[in-house]
Amino acid sequence: MGCTLGIDDEHESDLTQTVYFHYLLDLRVGCRSVSALALQSRSGVSNVKISVVSPVYNEYEVLPYLFDALPKALVKLTDHYEIILVDDGSTDGSDRVIRERAESDSRIKLVQFSRNFGQQAAITAGLDCVTGDIVVVMDCDMQDPPEMLGPMLDKIHQGYDVVSCRRIGRDGESLFKRWSSTAFYQVMRSGIDHRIPPEVGDFRMYTRRAVDGLRAFREQHRFMRGLVAWLGLKEAILPFHRPARAAGQTKYPLSKLIKLAWTAISSSSPLPLKASSYLGAAMLWSSACAACLFLIGFFADWNATSSLAWVSFLLGLSGLQMTAIGLLGDYVGRVFEESKSRPLYVVSQVCNIERSPEQPRALWLDTHEAQSAVRIEPRIYGPIVLPGAPRKAG
Repeated sequence: MGCTLGIDDEHESDLTQTVYFHYLLDLRVGCRSVSALALQSRSGVSNVKISVVSPVYNEYEVLPYLFDALPKALVKLTDHYEIILVDDGSTDGSDRVIRERAESDSRIKLVQFSRNFGQQAAITAGLDCVTGDIVVVMDCDMQDPPEMLGPMLDKIHQGYDVVSCRRIGRDGESLFKRWSSTAFYQVMRSGIDHRIPPEVGDFRMYTRRAVDGLRAFREQHRFMRGLVAWLGLKEAILPFHRPARAAGQTKYPLSKLIKLAWTAISSSSPLPLKASSYLGAAMLWSSACAACLFLIGFFADWNATSSLAWVSFLLGLSGLQMTAIGLLGDYVGRVFEESKSRPLYVVSQVCNIERSPEQPRALWLDTHEAQSAVRIEPRIYGPIVLPGAPRKAG
């Protein structure tokens, strides 16, 4: 069943576009995605509020470039926007640079972690704080060009809930990094989740309902790209050439990339455990064949030097067993960490954030507003309680 909205021409000027958008946002039954009905003014500038979330970790050198380019791109699209920068435990003074800019522009907001919790947690915290109708997640190093926001918003207006940018070229990256990235996405699509688009990072634009869906995921080990694919919302892909960093060095060395890849695989699928089981069955078959060869060699009085091959075989079998035990232990460890229900992140300071969002597994300490000195009481939120679920007595 479709749903349409009629507006008389003579009364169109009497009603603001924002009122229509929020009215449509409340429609849930029988209507297509509200993003398709987001209205624009005749000047081409939308009255819909856009929120931009960007994690920051030791980006002192690149922040001035971001503050120069991003607002210029946003004012061409909307009269209302906010830029939420999540400082993920920076040690180079990045938080001070953000604070100084936020003091002169209330649309720039700071969420500061007590320590480094990782990029995925920083994105989660930013999504918890957004107040806009359209939300953008992008890196602050200028490798996600702000010029892409216009074409992305056009796709949102066409009815998509998620607009993702696919890298078709990379400047300033080594051949090994490009090759490893391609291999990673091939493994993810073929063995984990075929819905994950290749060469698509966290540079995305979301409708409000897509953000609400992502907020419901509160697991400790997070891979946002996998969560977006799991939601299954209508997604558009836009190709773009990724430029080199505007300044500074990459904060994702090989070790962090490997850790992110393992988190992506282990949080999305039990495939490694299944693979170790299949490999163990193959090794068991090989052991049976080797036992037959041993018996034949015993009766045929083969040369004793064959014992070296046996030692190598047993060492390989032992290594395989330890690897399988390690995989199993990692999954058990993740279950143990989830059972503790610790916060996904800890916020120690904020700037231009009026109140702490009431989201599960988020700890906001006694923070201090840089401008209005609004006091946010320490609060930690518990697990999600579904409507109608039984509650404990007392």
